[in-house]
Amino acid sequence: MAGDSVLAVLLGLVDLLLFAADGLTEIPELPPWYVAVPVNIAMVAPLVFRRRSPLWSAYVVLVISTVHATLLLGIGSVAGLAMSIYSVVVYVGRRQGLVFVGAVVVASALQLALDQTDELVITSLFLAFGIALCWTLGEFVGARRAYDVEVEARLHLLETERDQATRIAVAEERGRIARELHDVVAHAVSVMVVQADGASYAIQSDPELAQRALQTISETGRGALGELRRLLDVLRSDDGDGEPRVPQPDAHALADLAERMRASGVPVELEIDELGDLPAGVSLGVYRIVQESLTNTLKHAGRGATAAVRVRRTGDLVEVLVSDDGAGRVPQLVPAGRRDPRLPGGNGLIGMRERAHVYGGTLEVGPAAGGGWQVRAALPVRLAP
Repeated sequence: MAGDSVLAVLLGLVDLLLFAADGLTEIPELPPWYVAVPVNIAMVAPLVFRRRSPLWSAYVVLVISTVHATLLLGIGSVAGLAMSIYSVVVYVGRRQGLVFVGAVVVASALQLALDQTDELVITSLFLAFGIALCWTLGEFVGARRAYDVEVEARLHLLETERDQATRIAVAEERGRIARELHDVVAHAVSVMVVQADGASYAIQSDPELAQRALQTISETGRGALGELRRLLDVLRSDDGDGEPRVPQPDAHALADLAERMRASGVPVELEIDELGDLPAGVSLGVYRIVQESLTNTLKHAGRGATAAVRVRRTGDLVEVLVSDDGAGRVPQLVPAGRRDPRLPGGNGLIGMRERAHVYGGTLEVGPAAGGGWQVRAALPVRLAP
């Protein structure tokens, strides 16, 4: 409003100077100053609000301009109408602009008819040219404003999409790290708890067995700490450069995993076909699925349970089958209000299912026929060209 206020003041001063100049020539048609000054002020005052309230400001200018032009008080009426047409087109729209231009034409025609001027054609042409010029200028500026608004909206949309993409990427990375932490910690802690329980029972009767259990606990703890350090290094590092890190386990490390589970008290029968070159992600997924399945066997299958792991590749598909006999017992019915801890829904099984789905695979988890539990996964192999 500051710029419009300055413009209105300047236009009012011009009209007052013209009125004073005409007063010096003693033109008899001029109204007295106490009429001319308020009309001039009223003529330019609505222009202050032409941006904030362009429609009502334009119609007030139209009404007052009729009086102003009739009294021959200067150029305020012409300039005010031109600015009003421009403002309505730019800030309101074409439809309201056409209505206002129609009102201006009707008011101007009535005024010309009452004045009965000899220069009717010239005045009409001047009026038409002025309206066309103001409308064209308003269209140009309005289109520019609409373009700026569209660009601003698109930039806002791009920023929103970028923020959403960043949040999705962060959520996916958090999920991946959570799965890795769960696999490492759950497996290691389960082995350590079982070995610690065994050592506590055998420390008096079989010190050698207790010593082996403590050694297994020590080795498992060191391995878990190594993997946790690797994950923490990934979290702390801003890029992939720097010191080499310990490689993640893959399908070729299943023999070591089976050996650790045997040392923990779960006999594991391992059968692995020739897998060939597997993508790093698929190979890690196979390892983690077998690791989580054997960890669940260790925690839930009971004493005396045995497990079998079979991994084979058929064309571009790797199939994983991990089963246990549940100590040779047929699964019992689960009482109401309780559920089997290995039923789908736990964090470990959710992690296995997510690993399978990330690579377009499938996962089936449930009781095996005749007793025990089994996990069956199928992961497609997509080698890089």
